[in-house]
Amino acid sequence: MIDGVVITPLRQITDERGKVMHMLRADAAHFQGFGEIYFSAVYPGAIKGWHIHTKMVLNYAVPHGHIKFVLYDDRPNSPTKGEVQEIFMGPDNYCCVTVPPLVWNGFKGIGTEMALVANCASIGHDPTEIDRRDPFDPSIPYDWAIKHR
Repeated sequence: MIDGVVITPLRQITDERGKVMHMLRADAAHFQGFGEIYFSAVYPGAIKGWHIHTKMVLNYAVPHGHIKFVLYDDRPNSPTKGEVQEIFMGPDNYCCVTVPPLVWNGFKGIGTEMALVANCASIGHDPTEIDRRDPFDPSIPYDWAIKHR
């Protein structure tokens, strides 16, 4: 697991009417402030990545559909420098993944339907604190292809 990344299982309360899916509370241990919340829709097979933030803490949850969420740590002084982490997210693995600044991340839609990714970010969008790379940039040692293990 990449240093500073926190995976918090989330509660789903179901009954015959449907369900409530918790995401993040102000009193949660991993909550670091509210800047904005937004939703990113991703089609099956589409990749949204790579990106990195210099200040923003990300809190991702996937209430609908499924994604393969991938993180890469190239922070010079990190004990997990060079590590890649995959997390498969969706209603059947409903969790909040908290990503600290300076960790590269991206996700790929998997399955048969569009996924909805929620992000409760610690600060509002600031185009000066984000950097992006192509999903196939060789400087990040990851292959987005499906792995038949």
